Amino acid sequence: MDTPRHAGRRLLPDVRPLDRFSSIKIKLGILVTATVTLAALFTWVGLRNHLGPTRTLPLAIVVSVIAVQVIAHGMTAPLREMRTAAQAMASGDYSRRVRATSRDEVGQLGQAFNTMAQDLEQVDTLRREMVANVSHELRTPVAALQAQLENMVDGVVPADTATLQAALDQTERLGRLVTYLLDLSRIEAGAVGLEITEVAVADFLREAAATTEPLGAAKGITFTVDVRPPELTVPADAERLHQVVTNLLHNAVRHSPEGGEVRLEARRAGGTVVIDVVDEGPGIAPADRQRVFQRFTRGNAPAQTGRASTGGTGLGLAIVRWAVELHGGTVAVADSPTGARLRVTLPGGRGGAVGGPPLRAHPGD
Repeated sequence: MDTPRHAGRRLLPDVRPLDRFSSIKIKLGILVTATVTLAALFTWVGLRNHLGPTRTLPLAIVVSVIAVQVIAHGMTAPLREMRTAAQAMASGDYSRRVRATSRDEVGQLGQAFNTMAQDLEQVDTLRREMVANVSHELRTPVAALQAQLENMVDGVVPADTATLQAALDQTERLGRLVTYLLDLSRIEAGAVGLEITEVAVADFLREAAATTEPLGAAKGITFTVDVRPPELTVPADAERLHQVVTNLLHNAVRHSPEGGEVRLEARRAGGTVVIDVVDEGPGIAPADRQRVFQRFTRGNAPAQTGRASTGGTGLGLAIVRWAVELHGGTVAVADSPTGARLRVTLPGGRGGAVGGPPLRAHPGD
């Protein structure tokens, strides 16, 4: 509840006639000059009307003080708003903003405060979403695994190969989620470096496809590697690059239809190496192409209005973006007539001239 003193302050008009000036020193100079001029004017008018100094001087002082209070109230309004907003932030409310209309240091401080408040609000929202999503993602495989084990213990289902495989799948999902969370914590702590070596792109992509092939076998997905030129290399950390390609392949497998094809294409473009992972799924809506690389975000197909439930954690593409940016590269969703094309662009690269004979290989060959 406001005190009478605070309520009285709010009764003063929020007049800001000096907002056009870009320095608080100029404002103070104008305020002092206006006050002295106003006091002198009232003194002169009072003496001209034979009021005498005993009445003219107090009247001039009162009028000057009122004018200063009104103008100073507007000048310091952003500071009071920042104080109120800071108190609200201390209680967890990051929605308060400051009305920063002036161009001076106070106005610049108000704009910086609004930017900080917006960033803190986003971080707080992300933290809440992260806690909720981690809880949800952990609860699903844990509940499924618990139910399977209880059924086996109670004799409801036999402990055969299929049941144990289902339990193993849930355990592997838990392991992937924990690995993602550990990677994110290392990212935020800045405890990850790079060991750059020349990576042979063709062999590297064939190995990554072979590693992912068992995951796509249940859906009958085939993998094709197409590298131009065949001897193309890229300076990169092999472990981090493997993390990038593997996450992109897992994402492609989840969204691919039965009997679909996942293509890994690589080429040299100027001073960069471009690696595309292409699937035949529903694709990613243009509105989601930036958002899918944020944590716990799943892309929507163009015809969908809600989030697609594909069994992913929503962390893989966030880690992809981090690892690619750590190499000084970029990752984006490129245009594709069908499915989704996720494109990684890395600096550097050696090999023959673009346009040489492509290397095509199936990982199972």
